Order: sequence, then structure tokens, then C-alpha cells
Amino acid sequence: MAAKRTVVFCIFCLLLFSGLCLYGRSGTEQKRGMGFDTTIVTGAERLPVYLPHLKNKSVGVVSNPTGMVANVHLVDTLRALGVKVSKVFSPEHGFRGNAGAGEKVAGGKDPKTGLPIISLYGKHRKPTAKDLEGIDIMVFDIQDVGARFYTYISTMHLVMEACAENQKPLFILDRPNPNGFYVDGPVCEADQRSFVGMHPVPVVHGMTVGEYAQMINGEKWLAGGIRCPLTVVKCENYQHSDRYRLPVKPSPNLPNMAAVYLYPSLCLFEGTIVSVGRGTPAPFQCYGHPDLKKGDFNFVPVSTPGAAKNPKHQDRHCNGINLQAFGMHIAKSEGRLILDWLLLMHQELNRSDFFLENGFFDRLAGTKALAQQIKAGKTEAEIKATWQPELALFKAMRKQYLLYPDFEEK
Repeated sequence: MAAKRTVVFCIFCLLLFSGLCLYGRSGTEQKRGMGFDTTIVTGAERLPVYLPHLKNKSVGVVSNPTGMVANVHLVDTLRALGVKVSKVFSPEHGFRGNAGAGEKVAGGKDPKTGLPIISLYGKHRKPTAKDLEGIDIMVFDIQDVGARFYTYISTMHLVMEACAENQKPLFILDRPNPNGFYVDGPVCEADQRSFVGMHPVPVVHGMTVGEYAQMINGEKWLAGGIRCPLTVVKCENYQHSDRYRLPVKPSPNLPNMAAVYLYPSLCLFEGTIVSVGRGTPAPFQCYGHPDLKKGDFNFVPVSTPGAAKNPKHQDRHCNGINLQAFGMHIAKSEGRLILDWLLLMHQELNRSDFFLENGFFDRLAGTKALAQQIKAGKTEAEIKATWQPELALFKAMRKQYLLYPDFEEK
């Protein structure tokens, strides 16, 4: 019986190692201008590269539902291959992805594996020395979407800092950036730094998490300028001009690629009185308000556990604009942050309370200047012209840390 189990396990390993590149290519097959197809292989799928480093080690894994290897989660894959996974660390939305934006993410035990889960959201955002006790190596595997205010890169920063302080090596299993084909937006200023913007980068930074981690280290952004003992397991066959189609939704309110492409532009509405469709079947694919007179779309936000427990304008009819088709067919090719929708809504609603009093809009924008420019009636072109000097400096810095051909390369 034991011999039979050994044979089965060996067959499983053989299939996993040799067949990974055949997995899920409806989500990762990219067509390029040269007229041929290429298959992107994520860092997590490159098991032969990093598995030897985990052998006979106690491993901590920072991940969520996007951390998949073929149809199996990274944690389950590692355990099946004999790796000792000791603890799981979960970011915003939780390890299994069943918590909405901003909701408390509880720790406890993973019901599937029984592994202890340490939440890295809420008041406990950074692993403590106690959390890391007994762990030899940390592994980070989370799909990002390339926007500064998407909090997974903030979690990564704090994990890197904890690893640096406690001398724990960190392996980042890199994944393509679905919005990695452009760079745009105001650069975050020091007085607006928060968990939705920890670094002096624009709204759309055009980097993978592996590249971003190298920049955090290289620019000495960790506390005291310390450096994390970092290894990035690169993707294969990826370049920044690719339009990478995510095989798993990255969070509850980004259910499809239209939402992923629209997110960097529409998220700025989160700091205003305008709804972006949270609590509807089309979050981040529309926008609206109960008092809007114009609009081709009507929706009613409702409480949706695990996605939008208390959505803006709950149970109220909102008039607005449906951007689902735009997100799928235009946003993915334009490669720019779109401000016109924000400018239009500010003009149409014409309300003094358009921007929330809590200052959230400024934190999302990374500057107080954007709200002031909108109030002053500036056009999108006029506003974007003020970003260009800092964007040029950022792009020059960014190039030092790129691991893949850039979208600007010919």
C-alpha cells in the first residue's frame, strides 16, 4: 500500500512539473504584434526553480485565492510535494478571498488544511517577530493589478520589512501585471502616504510585484533603509506590452478584466460621493449617483457580504454610465488614466460635498493638487501636463528595476 502511494505521488509530481506550461492558457495566452502566440509562465508555476530552496525548511506563505499553480493553490501544491508549510499570512480580503474591501480579516485556521492563518489586514498589518518564529523562509505569491492604491503591494512592503528585521529570506513568485503596459497619474507626495499609497510612485506604476519589490529594496524605502534578503522568481515569456488575462479574479470587486482595466481610473471615485457599482453585478464597471440627471444606466447598490457589506448609496436608485464594453474593448488598448469621467461628474453634480471630508480622495490621488485642479475647472490635458516632470523622473528610476522588456522598447 505504501509503495502504491509512493508511485501515485511520483506520477503526480511528474505531471505537475512537466505539464504546468499546458495549464490555463485561456487566461495566459497572449498574441503579440509579430503575429505569433507566446505562453506566459508565472513564477509560481516554475517549481523546479524555487522548490529546492524550500526543501527541509519551515515555510511561511503570504497568499490569497490568486496564488494558484495549475488548478491547485500554492499552499496545497507545496504540501503535496512534501514542503513543510507552517503558517499562512493573509492580506486584505483574506486567504480564501471572502472578505470585502476594508472588512476585518480574521486570523485562525484554514478549514481546508488546518494551517494557522495570520491576518495582515486591519490593525495587524505587519508580521511580528513572534509571527515569524519557527519559519525559515517566507514565500509571497499574490496577483496584483498595478495600481498604487491596491493594497497588496503595501502588504508586500511590510512583509519585506519584517523579513529584513528578522533575517528571514523572502521568495517572491512573480506574476504579470495586467495594467503593466503604461505608467500614469500623479506621484504620491510624502504628506499623503498611507496604506493605499506608501511610496513615491504614480497611480499606475507599470511594474510587476517582483520588480516593485526590487525597487523597494533598491531605493531603501524600508524602515531605516534596511534591505530584505530577496529572491524574485521571474515569469517566463512575459513583457510589459502584453495584455495578461487573469485566470482568477484578484479580489471580490474586480470580477473580470473590464473591471481590472477600469480600476485605476474609477477608484478615484471612492474618495467622492459617486458610486462605482459596489454592491451590484458590475463593480468598477460603472459609476453613478442618485442625483445625476443624465445617464444611460440605472443600478441599485445592495449589501453584498464578502464584496460590499455597506455599499455607497445602498438601496437607492442611481443614474449613471455603464462602462463594461469600454473596459473590455477600449481601456485595455488606450494605456492611460482617464480623468474625464471624474471631471464630468464633478461638473454635473455641482455639489460642495463632492469630495469626502475624510480626505480619502487626496490619499488615493497621492496629492491635494488634483482635487484643487478639478475644483478650478482644469481640463484633463491641463491636469496631466502638471504630472509630466515627476513621471519622467519615476520612469527613469523604474527602468533600473525592470525584469522584463518594457512597453516603450521597440
